[in-house]
Order: sequence, then C-alpha cells, then structure tokens
Amino acid sequence: MPTRSIMLVMLSLPCYATASIIDEIVVTATKHTQPVREVPSTIGMIDGDELSTINHTHINEALHRVPGVWISRGNGQEHLTAIRSPVLTGAGSCGAFLMLQDGISLRAPGFCNVNELFEASTELASRIEVLKGPGSAIYGSNAMHGAVNVLTPSPVTGLRRLRVESGADDYYRGRLSLSSGALRADFSGTTHGGYQDQSGFDQQKLLLKYQLQTNTRNITTSLSITNLNQETAGFIRGPLVYKDAAARRANPNPEAYRDARSFRLLSEIRQPLGIGELLTRPYLRSVSMTFLQHFLPGQAIEENDHNSAGLQTLWTSQHWNLGLEVEHTSGHLKETQPNATIGSPFLVATIPTGKHYDYDVTASQAGTFVQYQNQLTATLSVIAAARFQFTHYDYENRMIDGRTRDDGTPCGFGGCRFNRPTNRTDSFSNWSPKLGFIYSANDNIQFYGSLTRGFRAPQTTELYRLQNDQNVSDIDSVQLDSLEVGFRGNAGRFNYKVSVFDMNKDNFIFRDTYRQNVDGGQTSHRGIEVNLAFSLGTQITASLAMTRAQHEYDNNPSLSASPLKGNEIDTAPETIGSATVDWLPNEQLGLELEWVHVGEYYQDPENRHQYEGHDLIHLRGYWQINDALRLSARVMNLTDEAYAERADFAFGSDRYFVGTPVSFFLGVDLDLK
Repeated sequence: MPTRSIMLVMLSLPCYATASIIDEIVVTATKHTQPVREVPSTIGMIDGDELSTINHTHINEALHRVPGVWISRGNGQEHLTAIRSPVLTGAGSCGAFLMLQDGISLRAPGFCNVNELFEASTELASRIEVLKGPGSAIYGSNAMHGAVNVLTPSPVTGLRRLRVESGADDYYRGRLSLSSGALRADFSGTTHGGYQDQSGFDQQKLLLKYQLQTNTRNITTSLSITNLNQETAGFIRGPLVYKDAAARRANPNPEAYRDARSFRLLSEIRQPLGIGELLTRPYLRSVSMTFLQHFLPGQAIEENDHNSAGLQTLWTSQHWNLGLEVEHTSGHLKETQPNATIGSPFLVATIPTGKHYDYDVTASQAGTFVQYQNQLTATLSVIAAARFQFTHYDYENRMIDGRTRDDGTPCGFGGCRFNRPTNRTDSFSNWSPKLGFIYSANDNIQFYGSLTRGFRAPQTTELYRLQNDQNVSDIDSVQLDSLEVGFRGNAGRFNYKVSVFDMNKDNFIFRDTYRQNVDGGQTSHRGIEVNLAFSLGTQITASLAMTRAQHEYDNNPSLSASPLKGNEIDTAPETIGSATVDWLPNEQLGLELEWVHVGEYYQDPENRHQYEGHDLIHLRGYWQINDALRLSARVMNLTDEAYAERADFAFGSDRYFVGTPVSFFLGVDLDLK
C-alpha cells in the first residue's frame, strides 16, 4: 500500500481543556474509581458533555474521537470494531473486544456478537471509557485488543428533561430523563426510514436506576432493556459503485432483517471491609436475536439467545485489588433455511432447506485476579497484576449428528455443508499477567509503560457450528502480548498524551479455505497515538489526535491459497482519526466543526484490491434560548462526500456498505421543571 504521511487531528475542545488530564477519574482500568495518574496504560474517554454535543445516531460517530478506535458502521445499527487492530470480520473476530455496561459484559463470554454495542445504552450514557490494549489481567476473556465500557447516569435531584429531534430519511428520536434524589429513569426511542431502499430501524432503550444509602452500605440497582427491529440493507457490489448516486440508494437484500432484545439487572453493593472497601456485583442477563443471513447462500434464519447469572466481588485497599468472579450461562442457537438455495448445482445440493443447527450450550466461568501497586519512591510506582480464568462448555446437539439434512437423508457432492458434532464438553484455562510502571517527573508530567498478555477463549459458534467434514473443532485460546510506553501531562492551557504500542497475536482463529474453523494464525500490530488539547481563552478550544499503525500477517494462515506473511491485514487503515474546533462566542451559542478521516486500506488479505479512504466534515451547533429551551442542529457530511463506511472484496467482487450523503438534523431540548 502506498504510504501517506497524514497527521490526524482531533480538535475537540471543551472549555475545561486546561484541567490536568492526569487527574481525570476513570473506572475501567481496575474496576474501581481512580485517577488516570495511577494507570500505567491508555484510557480513552468521552464525557457526558461531549456525548450531548455529538448526539450520535450510531456509536461510530462518538468513538472515532478516541485515538486508535474505529467502529466501522454497517447498515442500520450494525457495526464492526477495531481497537489497535484491523476491523475484524468472520470467524475469530467476535470476542476480540470486551463490550461492557457499568462494568458488566453486554454478552456472556463465549456468546459474543460482532454488533453487540447496539445493545448498550450509549444514547443515554453519562460517559464512555475505552481501555486500549489487553485488559485480560482484570477482565479475563475477550478483553484482548481492548474494552469499551458504557457508564450510565446516576440519580440526581429535580431532573425533568425531554429531547426530540428529526432528520434526513424519516429519522425521529425522543429522549426523556426523569430523576428524584434516589430514582432515575431514562428512555430513548428512535425510528429511521433508512437511506437505502426498504431499510431502516426502530429502536427503544430504557434505563432505571435506584440508589440506597445505609449506615455502612451504598447500594445501586440498575435495570437496562433494549429492543431493535431493523430492516437491513446489504452490500452494494461493483468497483467504486458507492460513487454512483443511484446505486447508493439500492438495496440488494430487501428481505434482510435483524431483531434483537436485551435485559440486564445489576446491583452494586459497596461497603467497608477491614482496611479497604468491598464491591459486590450480582447480575442477571438475558439476550436474544433473530436475523436473516442474507450475506450467505441459502439465506438461513438464525435464532440465538442466552441467559446468565453472575457475581463479581472486588476488594480494594491502598495497595491491593483482589477479585473473584463466577458466571453461569445457558445458551441456544438454531439455524433454519425456509427457501431453496439459488446458485450452482453444488450450492443447491449441499445447502438444503430445513434446520442446519439446533443446539444448547451450558457455560460456566470462574476467574480470580490480584493487582498490587506500590509507590517505590516519591516519583516511581510499579503495578503487577495476574488473572486465572477457567471456562467450561457443555454442548448438546438437538438434531441428528453429522452433515445430513435434518431428516437424515444425505446431500450430494459428498455431504451437506453444515456439520453437527456429537455431544461433548470443552474446557479452557488461561493466565494473564501484567507488569507496569509510572514515573512522575513532576506534578504535571508522567511517563508510563506496561507489558501485558491478553487472551480470548474460543467462542461456542467456533466450536460447535462446524462445516464440511470437520467433526471436531480442535482449537485453543488466542493470545496477545502487548508492550506499551507513553507519556502524558499538561502545561498551562496545553494537555498531551503520546503512546506507542507493539502487540503480537498468536493462535488467532479463522475459517480456512476448506471452510473449517482452525487456529494457528499470527499477526503483529504496531503504532503510535498522539492526543493534544489546547485552549485559546474561553471561546475557542482545540486538540490534536493522531493514530498511525501497521497491522500485518506474521505467518501464512490457510485463509487464503496465497502466502500472506508480510501482507497488511485487510480493512486496516494506516491512519484514522478526527478533528474538531469548538467556538463559544457567548453563553447562549456554540459551534463545532469536525473532520473525520479514514485512510486507505486493502480490501483483501492478498492486498490486491484497495479502498482509497475518505474525509468527512460535520457541523454542529446549539442556541440556548433560555433556561428551559435549547435548539440544536447538525449537518453531517457537509461536503456531500461519496464514500463507503466499509469496503471489502469477496466472492469475486468489490463490496461496500454505503456512506450517506449530506444530512440535516434538528433537535429541541426542554427542561420540564
């Protein structure tokens, strides 16, 4: 790929840019509140004020402001994730990132979904934190490339707020927030007609939170419910077809849909214990999804669900963090093809109508971790952590074993594509160590570094959703070793963060050219992230962020017939980022101009097809008319750039998820007090 030296800027500056970034408070690094100055790694944050300004219609509009992060937008609310990584797709991609809400994973480990952030209440969040690099020493499996933690708002006194907005392509959204001193309710409802033909979605999210303070305990209980009903538009195909105005509106898969529901109940109990504090988190989780696999021959319908009960405990003191976690999950997956396959005689013969899979998995997980932090000198502190995790799956096939049709009759050409293994159990044990340091040159400058190992146990679909003549998926956990060094601090009105990372992944899981789930892949990930912030008085603020990285294959995995060692991984831009400038001429008015950049990248592992990248401009503004009324507006893709949200090359053609043209949104905020 040609090299372009592009510095990505992110000029997104609130008026408090002069506050020291190393004194900001985070919770995601160690599962309890602490200042950034005690964390030997990089945490990205988007606070409530910035989330309110962004007012995102899709999570990628918010998270591209965190260096090293790209949430690649699919159609509707679908997405794929990159955190110090390529955008990962296919087998092995799901579960490389841990998605959390209030510290609890959105889905059970082993039952991930690549789109699972649409089950988080990001539209209602008070803050979003991103842990970049391995977090397995604290969080366990799936926190391999990083973790996204959506933090929900706490009850406050006297809150009554309504926000309504409308926009392009029949977009309407309403948000209502009500809170007393102890109880808070937040609701968001969205409907969107969709830019492409016969697309769009309806989505509802509800948050309830109750706080109780006793003499020795602080108890917070929260309930989260989400629902998504989406009419999905698929890839459009053809070289540079995303630049054709008529083709961008087309929907090759008007029959596609996705319905997803989630329920989570969590209590947090804080109380003193000895010289420290004990945090206990019991929780329940229920998740279900039904969707048409429009992207596969036969277009089968998948139905999956799982229900979990878990308990997290964390004891913290001045030097020690000790944690113990257990979780039990009951999951089910069924795949059914209602219509005959269209295509070659081979596809018609090997992909039959009827049920392809129908199985249950009972999963048990137990993990324990310890972290020790000590101030060796007035300027130097060290941090050491380790986690052990045990994962056990008990799989039960509810159909005929093997690769026959659901009635037991054989398929032609040697057998059906879908292979159902016989009942079995699988267990995985993993260790994850971490060692870090923080050197404080003075109160305003810190140098830090960490050496960390992340891991990811195989997901249930990789073990039990087999194809062709693979009867057993003999795969093991993925492992990633990471070295990160950086410095951060502030000088007057100027804040800065710079970090360099070098990561090597071993044993990554993929589907090979024989359509078998195998492991043994190796990749490397190296890059630099720069984040600067500068305040020009009280009216103009500016910041700068850059991500420049290289992601390569380190061996020749059999996902291609061609040698891949040394190739750049597909969908891995060398440069990504965004930039904004904020201008506050007075207390009533505010404007923000944002630039979003995605660099060029290869669309295939062989590095034969390439997407040119894109640059977008967005404009946002508000007018605070009085204490009770605020108007806001935003123009997305101001220059009407023709672009693709994501591009790849598969089945002999270029494929694109379409980027939308210039779009206008208008909102009204009412304080109902």
